[in-house]
Amino acid sequence: MMSLVLPTLLYLGLYLGQGTRAQEGRLPPPVLTAQPGTRVPSRKPVTILCLGPPDAKEYLIYKVSGPKRMDRRNSLVAGKTNTVTITEMRPDHTGLYSCTYRNREYWTKLSDPLSLVMTGAYDKPSFAHLSAIVVASGDSVKVQCFSRLKFDEFILTKEDAPHSTQNQSSTPQDNRHQAIFHMDHVTSTQTGTYRCYGAFSTEPYLWSEPSDPLQLVVRDQKTQRQQHLLIGLPVAIMLLLVLLLSLLFILHRRRKAKNNAARTQRQPEAVEPITGQASEAIDPQDVTYFQVAFNAPTQGTASTPSRLAKETQTSDYATLALR
Repeated sequence: MMSLVLPTLLYLGLYLGQGTRAQEGRLPPPVLTAQPGTRVPSRKPVTILCLGPPDAKEYLIYKVSGPKRMDRRNSLVAGKTNTVTITEMRPDHTGLYSCTYRNREYWTKLSDPLSLVMTGAYDKPSFAHLSAIVVASGDSVKVQCFSRLKFDEFILTKEDAPHSTQNQSSTPQDNRHQAIFHMDHVTSTQTGTYRCYGAFSTEPYLWSEPSDPLQLVVRDQKTQRQQHLLIGLPVAIMLLLVLLLSLLFILHRRRKAKNNAARTQRQPEAVEPITGQASEAIDPQDVTYFQVAFNAPTQGTASTPSRLAKETQTSDYATLALR
């Protein structure tokens, strides 16, 4: 791939047309982009766009295919138009592209080369991770791409970063070819969706179908601490509230028990008086009679106690009702 980039750099300052010359440093170089992207599925359309200032007089867009003189005769587009549309992506459309524009009599430097790749040329490789998908900032991540096809290299891409790719030569392993990619000291900016492609060295711009996606999440340690705090604070408040309610309930029960005990001591059980009428109404089976003897002492001598007792003893009955 680098062998194709070097000829592009040699084109700077070359003669670019009929009697015009490049004036390096006076005009900013254009920016070459591709819509919807530089990785184009087979037979899908793509548009190459050379971005320059509004007062640009003329554009030239080239496909870099060798160290030959770049003039308007071998350009893909010349004039005010600054786009090239490819209706169906094919292998012969792949490669490096570059462009320039003219403002009055001067031409700018060539733009940075644009690499246009066709995907879907071969079966997709398998994509597996060898470490956790969710990692903390500063950790290392190791992922593996493998296939039974004897690809010369594997390419690791990030979907939202088209220019962020890693190329790794493949090695044979258990009747297949594989490559292991290492990402050391990852940050939150590396969070995203990754895919893997396979390619051969003879056709570096023809890639396989993309592998199944791999989601990588890199969490900042400070953010993790904040999340743990946000999760732990409501739980702590809830536990404290439950503990407080339990304590209030216990205190309420104790206070109620003390009040009942004090009320019982202040109000002893009342005893109803027993009247004659009430005693008559009581069931005879529930009445117990006690004989009470009264000894009334009289004047006399102590020589005849038995007689004295007979004369002075009287009896009465008290009725006790069992309630």
